[in-house]
Parts: sequence; structure tokens; C-alpha cells
Amino acid sequence: MDNPVKILIPCGSIGTGIREEEIRLGISLGAQAIASDAGSTDSGAAYMIQGVGKYPRATIKQELAILMKAQAEAKIPLIIGSCGQSGSDAGLNWMRDIALEIAQENGLTPKIAVLYCEQDKATLKAKHAAGKIKELPPLGPISDELIDSCEHIVASMGVEPYIAALREGADIVLGGRTTDTAVIASYALLKGAPAGPAWHAAKIAECGAQCTVDPTNGNGILISIDDDGFEVEPLQPNNSCAPETVCAHMLYENSNPFLLTEPGGVLDVTDAKYVQKDERVVRVTGSRWIEKPYTMKLEGAAAGRYQTLMLIGIEDPEILGRIDEFHDRMHAALTGRVHSVIGAEAGDFHISLRVYGWNAVSGMQRPAGTPAPLEVGILFVATAATQALATRIAKTCNPWFFHWPLERNRELPSHGFPFSPAELERGAVYEFKLNHVVETDDGFELVRSQWIDLSNQAETV
Repeated sequence: MDNPVKILIPCGSIGTGIREEEIRLGISLGAQAIASDAGSTDSGAAYMIQGVGKYPRATIKQELAILMKAQAEAKIPLIIGSCGQSGSDAGLNWMRDIALEIAQENGLTPKIAVLYCEQDKATLKAKHAAGKIKELPPLGPISDELIDSCEHIVASMGVEPYIAALREGADIVLGGRTTDTAVIASYALLKGAPAGPAWHAAKIAECGAQCTVDPTNGNGILISIDDDGFEVEPLQPNNSCAPETVCAHMLYENSNPFLLTEPGGVLDVTDAKYVQKDERVVRVTGSRWIEKPYTMKLEGAAAGRYQTLMLIGIEDPEILGRIDEFHDRMHAALTGRVHSVIGAEAGDFHISLRVYGWNAVSGMQRPAGTPAPLEVGILFVATAATQALATRIAKTCNPWFFHWPLERNRELPSHGFPFSPAELERGAVYEFKLNHVVETDDGFELVRSQWIDLSNQAETV
């Protein structure tokens, strides 16, 4: 291996901020590759269905241009995973087209590998029939009907397709849905780094400067992986890493701080040691990689019913002193009103009242004796088969929010609507349908690749 292997991670996800001075510093410190995530399921299923990224196209183009110019100048690989937020074929093509636009405008001629991982339903049904798909909590077993209900399904890639693309001379690798760690670990493993340090360093680095003492001070970090471990260094000179900030990142999106499951194995950091090498750099040793049968996580999504929202502000002290009672009685009254006014035509509708300022985030009842808030905002959500019907339900419920008393024959309260019209049509409800793992023969079975060589304008599949 090149000892050490140095990889520049410019940010947690492309679109969240890249600083040119950090890229220059990382390259001057010997970075041999640039690797970054560009997506996540964190923001929901909408982006998989819509086929575009979460962040503005102009922002993605601006940041990707910085990286592509740096790649061309330094002649080091640029590796990006989960393109287009969801990593769907459409999202990946969206980002591919941005990259091609940047190349044309700046006279760049990279050799680009594009790795697709959206799945054919027939393939997954065959896997299901062979007993090769298992559910992850809280979802239940897979079925052909569940597979058919999804509009798009991706399989989260590991390192193997990236390593193959880099071996074949890719200057830029754009990947569909990929584990955050695989994007970063791929280059280190290609160069012969031990699997334990490579995967562990990638996990710590996946969110850029989030593993530093001051995660708001800068975006990027540099990891250096050698035969015995790895080191983590911020790319802002006045920031630093500490053992506790580095080891804490094993808890990020991971229920077990010592074990991390990835395609083809498990990272075990039970015996890892985190040492302050100097005032800015932390060194980590003792990471182990345990090979396991190869699996890939399946994420599937579909658009469902439609929603219309209303926002209502309440400052009435009597209602706020009995807010749980108000919620329950109001919900019952609104549901009853829809049944009596719209009747069977309302179909299988649903109304929810989310009391922000009280328990809307947690959904948990407040402990007895909790002081009443000074004001709350109630988010009314009507869900129905069509947008028109959801809005009709909201309009039917609207007048009850103006003057609905807790006690009869009392002065009527008055509540505030910040918008007119009060009804906000949210559109379709996008939801994830699959959270399963599929067994595969290897890391290539469910992946397709496309090559675009701008040096001679060739394109192969």
C-alpha cells in the first residue's frame, strides 16, 4: 500500500457547503483522492420518487465544479456516492448531467464511471422466492405485492464497484445509493490499506467536520490510513479533533457504538484506541473488519395519498391549561364533522393534530405537572385519496378552529390563522415501503455501470 493513504473528505454531503481553501490545503497535505457522500434517506422518500436532489441544482453545480476542477488540477480521483439524494437512476442521471455541463463549460475531459443500483422488480421477486430477502425493523417480511407497490427501489452499494471503476482508470466515479462509508473506504482498500482502519476511518469521516471539536468551523477533513491505524485532521487550521469527538461518531446513525454492519462484513471497534497525536490530530488503532456473507440494503418508495395542511395558533390560557383534553376532543369533533358533512364520500380519510410547542416532535404525553405553554401552533393534517378531497376536508374543519369552546355557554375563544387562504395543499405523501436486506453473490450482482470518456467523447455501458 501507499503508506499512508490520504483521502480528502470535503463535507458531509455535497450541497451542504464546500470551502475552496480547504480543498487546496488537503491537496497540499498530500491527499490522493477526494471522496464524498451526496445523499441520504434522512429527508424522506420524495427525492427518490421525484428523481432530483434535495439541494438546489445551482448549489450542487457550484460545489461539484470546485471538486471537478481540483480533481483535474491535482490528477487524483473524485469519488461521489448516493448522487441525486436518493441514488435512484434518475437522481444519478441528474447529477451526471450536471457534471457533464461543468466539464463542457470548463474544458475538462475526465473519464467518468457512473454506477447504477436501481433494481428490477423481477430480479427482486426471484430473490424473494429464493428466500434471499430479510426485513429490517420495524418492517415486516417482504412480499411480491410489497415489491410491486414501490415506484423505485435501490440497493445500497459497497466498495467493490468503486474499486473496479478506479482500477479501470476512472477520474470521477458517480455512484447511485451507497453506504456513506463505502464511498470513502473504497480508495483506501484499492491501495491496500487494512480493512479495519479503512472502514473505521471512513465511518469517522463520513460527515466531514462533524467529528471535530468545533463542527461549525469548517467543512472538510483529511484522513490518513496506514498499516496500523489512521489519523483524522481538520482542514481548518484553527480547528481540532479530540478523542471523544472522533470516537463519538461511531454512534452517528448507528445503534451500537462498537459494531457497524456494511455490505460484506462488520466493523468491530471494541478494542479501538483513540489518542491525541498533537493539538489538532487524533490517531486511532485497534479497528477490526470481520467478513460476513454479502448483503445490500434495499430502499423502496412510492407516492401515496394526498394531504392538505392548516396552521392554527392558540394563545388562550384556559385551552393551553387543558391542551391534551382540547386535542382529543377537537380531534373527535373534527372527525365527526367530516363524517356528518361529507359522509361516505370522504373515504378512508385521516386527520392529525400536531401540537407544536407541546409534544409534536416527540409525540409523547407531557409528565403530570408540566407547566402550560404560553402559546402553541397546531398543525392540522388531512390525508385523503385525492388532493381535492383532502382540501375539502380541511375546509369543512376550518370553522371549528375559529370558535370551538371547551365548555358550553362560555365566551367563545378566538384562534389565529397565519395564512389566507388557510388551506395549504401539500401534494402527495411520499413514503418508504422497503427497509430490507438482500443476499447477493458479491458486490457487483445488482450493479450496472456506464462509462463516459470525455477525452475522446466515448460512451460505453
